[in-house]
Amino acid sequence: MSLFAMNSLAPPLITLFLLQFFPLSCNSSETHFIENQTRTSPYPSISELVLAGKSHLSRNSSQLVPAFFILGDSSVDVGTNNGLLSLAQSVLRPYGRDFDTHMPTGRFCNGRLIVDYLALRLGLPFIPPYLGTRRHVQDMIHGVNYASAGGGILSSSGKELGERISFTQQIQQAKYTFEKMVLSFGENAAKMLISNSLFLISIGSNDYIHYFMDNVWHVQSIYFPWEFNQLLVRGVKRELQSLYDCNVRNVVVMGLAPLGCAPHYLSKYDSQNGECVELINGMIVQYNYLMRHMVQKFSKENPTANIIFCDLYEGATDILRNRDRYGFETITEACCGFGKYKGLAMCFFSSWACNNASNYVWWDKYHPTDAVNSILADNVWSSQHSNICYPMNLKDMLQKVCSSGSFDQRKQ
Repeated sequence: MSLFAMNSLAPPLITLFLLQFFPLSCNSSETHFIENQTRTSPYPSISELVLAGKSHLSRNSSQLVPAFFILGDSSVDVGTNNGLLSLAQSVLRPYGRDFDTHMPTGRFCNGRLIVDYLALRLGLPFIPPYLGTRRHVQDMIHGVNYASAGGGILSSSGKELGERISFTQQIQQAKYTFEKMVLSFGENAAKMLISNSLFLISIGSNDYIHYFMDNVWHVQSIYFPWEFNQLLVRGVKRELQSLYDCNVRNVVVMGLAPLGCAPHYLSKYDSQNGECVELINGMIVQYNYLMRHMVQKFSKENPTANIIFCDLYEGATDILRNRDRYGFETITEACCGFGKYKGLAMCFFSSWACNNASNYVWWDKYHPTDAVNSILADNVWSSQHSNICYPMNLKDMLQKVCSSGSFDQRKQ
């Protein structure tokens, strides 16, 4: 039975309220992005994080999309794993030390993630984690972040870390959210909200970590690299189709960054002079190629879909090759960690951290710093530093959707 096959119609006043509450600024060329505002430092609750995001929106001309929904792994997890029995957590200092609250939030970073920067570009507050909300519709009115550190495209990926939410499980959570919206707002208003919202998918790194775990789980003995990549791409396509069937139309699919350049693998493979591990990077380049073409084909088969693919490998390698231009001093060693390249252990203690993370590309053994996330977000949004999104960047996609009339028109 279709998600929207329910005969649930919102009262006229509620529907009218929704249509006026979710403006789409097709006439606005760009929301103004505000950085480095005054920060506060209490331990952040969900409401405080939302208020922190809203404080950056005071000068924004308008909200570009009604809501922003995020699915993925630790690259975009903003606190989902805080309540799970998992080794994949970042709830202690120095994580979050450069975030707006100066406290750990569950983000695997010293500060903001790419999705935080994009939310502000879209005229939205920081998007809360699904498991961090009461899961009431009013808590999810600007969107939800379902991402879970350790989660993968394959349900088995990350199982050595304990509890995590796989990509398929996140899709189910999203469908549950949609059902609640139908019950609360009515079918038409819910469909309008979902079809006009933006969705971002950033997942796959844990599948490669799983694959290269010295064959502990025997994944390499089951799949050759090409077969493994095809398996992952088919998994993403299947879930992308599930979202499309639920009336999702606007999607950013993120490619993978050069995991073979991460401090963990430089240490594990005993890189002598900081050379990246080509065995890993070669697979990721191939994966991104397949994913880009899958997105292209999916768009042709579903002409009402507006999907872009953003290749983080291209964006990150541009930073690594041109560190002086971007202002980075250290590109192989993590700011926080232990051992060679600080890649043997995660960032467990403040004493293990560098003084100025903005000089570093890597925050811990797997994840980039806030400074890198800011650059990559600029590229996703407007190709400011390099062109990594295909067939266009996010800003151009939204403008194209508006100009073509694909966004549902608001009735007065």
